[in-house]
Amino acid sequence: MNNFIFQNPTKLIFGQDTISQLSKEIPQDKKILIVFGGGSAKSNGVYAQVAEALKDHNTVEFWGVEPNPKVETLREAVALGKLESVDFILSVGGGSVLDGTKLIAASIPYAGDAWELVLDSSKIGEIVPFASIMTLPATGSEMNSGAVISNLETNEKYAFYSTFPQFSILDPKTTYSLPAFQVACGVADTFVHTIEQYLIETDCSPLMDRWAEGIMLTLKEVAPKIKADQTDYAQMSNYMLCATMALNGFTAMGVAQDWATHMIGHEVTAFTGVTHGQTLAIILPATMTVLREQKGDKIIQYGERVWNIVEGSRDEKIDATIEATKRFFGSLGLATSFSELKIERSTIDELVERLASRGVAFGDKANVSADIVKEILYMC
Repeated sequence: MNNFIFQNPTKLIFGQDTISQLSKEIPQDKKILIVFGGGSAKSNGVYAQVAEALKDHNTVEFWGVEPNPKVETLREAVALGKLESVDFILSVGGGSVLDGTKLIAASIPYAGDAWELVLDSSKIGEIVPFASIMTLPATGSEMNSGAVISNLETNEKYAFYSTFPQFSILDPKTTYSLPAFQVACGVADTFVHTIEQYLIETDCSPLMDRWAEGIMLTLKEVAPKIKADQTDYAQMSNYMLCATMALNGFTAMGVAQDWATHMIGHEVTAFTGVTHGQTLAIILPATMTVLREQKGDKIIQYGERVWNIVEGSRDEKIDATIEATKRFFGSLGLATSFSELKIERSTIDELVERLASRGVAFGDKANVSADIVKEILYMC
């Protein structure tokens, strides 16, 4: 096991009808910027609950943070926050809204442009405290310090790290009205978050392996149940907590991490606009296939413990495990190849050319070069 330091300061408030606790969690003397997405907070009843809970607080609203939040939109929120001299921010929505909020919180006290902080986090100084109400389980952003921000002008999408939410409220009932495609993408994102911290080497940390396998097994069991009935509170609770636990640092203690699939997925999303979780469902099996020699032992362990694949030769086990993973994503209703999404090789070639110009080296061994990315994407 590698050396590590672990700290997660976010207070998690989980369960039905917990949005009302906002009034106790945010001091009444704070001026709050409430950041929303595209309007679903009104149709699913969350907005009314937030308004009631904060009726005695001083608030200002910003609407319009999109999926894969764009810095162009976030600059408008930063300007509003500065104009109104806000000293607390509340994110209401999915992971993209919270990702955007993290950049807004760092940018309001900053004299320069928000994109400068994405490119160089060492420039981050003071950060406006913030919290979240999470209504779309997927990113784990509610209990980590990371975000992913896009730049429409430059066609780029990068990870960004600031600090943790002070608290996050998760009420599974807020997920009932989500489109089925969004739920499917969230399950895929959660699954791949887990496997990025798992599919490294064997015997590094048996405890972390079992924790990660527990999340994947739970997703495997829960996915068909929530697909059949998205208003099943118990199963949506299980899924929502899986999403949080998959990326709050608990499965990463003392182990290496990969993230090649995610880095490639971000590039595909930036180029094509395909939803992040959907890209991962296509790319992960291809990554496992191309890196089968490097990751073979762990793929076999994953296949045995998650998919009960125990018979056959080494190659047969690896093939069966990759196919089981692909079938799982297909069972969610997601595409499992680029051809289904009409993504052509010319797009892949353009994407790879840009990666080559940046000299990328993804993966836990930093050996996923632009040439390997091309092989993975052609496999897709």
